[in-house]
Amino acid sequence: MSLFVIIFFPTIIILLSGNLLWAEGWLLSIWFDAMMFSNMIYMYKKNPELFSERINKHQNQKKWDKYLLTLLFVLSAFWLVGMPLDAQMFSWSPQFPLSVKIIGCILLIPAFYFLIRATIENPYLSTVVRIQSDRQQEVISTGIYSIVRHPQYLGIILQIIGGPFLLGSIIGLIVGICIIIIIVLRINGEEKMLVDELVGYLEYREKVKYRLLPGIW
Repeated sequence: MSLFVIIFFPTIIILLSGNLLWAEGWLLSIWFDAMMFSNMIYMYKKNPELFSERINKHQNQKKWDKYLLTLLFVLSAFWLVGMPLDAQMFSWSPQFPLSVKIIGCILLIPAFYFLIRATIENPYLSTVVRIQSDRQQEVISTGIYSIVRHPQYLGIILQIIGGPFLLGSIIGLIVGICIIIIIVLRINGEEKMLVDELVGYLEYREKVKYRLLPGIW
């Protein structure tokens, strides 16, 4: 699986771009490899139960989440495939200024941090919306979870914006906005489930006021 992850992103991004010397594409590919590989190694070594949680199917996943997750998967595929085709192979987008690409690169730094820290600090960080009663799920309120309630989603959103900025893809930005809308819908549904079904989450929500952005939302 690790070998597949390492090969997958450069194969998609670089080969679809048609430019083996595309520096921005290699930067994003290496970022994806480092982020995914770090998460996998951490779970394998430190939290194999979370690894199993993420790769197995679960009967009590919320039905509405199955539809949203499928839509997210399809949009993410369009996002990943569309950017190298847009920015390099067919050059549909105009050339982005260097300053915009630098901003994109900078956004990927906190994105990496939030995605890794969320995995380390939350042993119940599943890919599906469900209450993990089989794992005695508890509210996590320390670390970055004391700042925002959904740091993993924040990392994903920063990645979804930073990637198209770095590569120079308007299509990536358009698809990314659609992904962000789905994430916001998913957060609202997940919050309702957690308040209704997870002991202590209502008190946690009152303590940590913001879902994604301190002072905003």
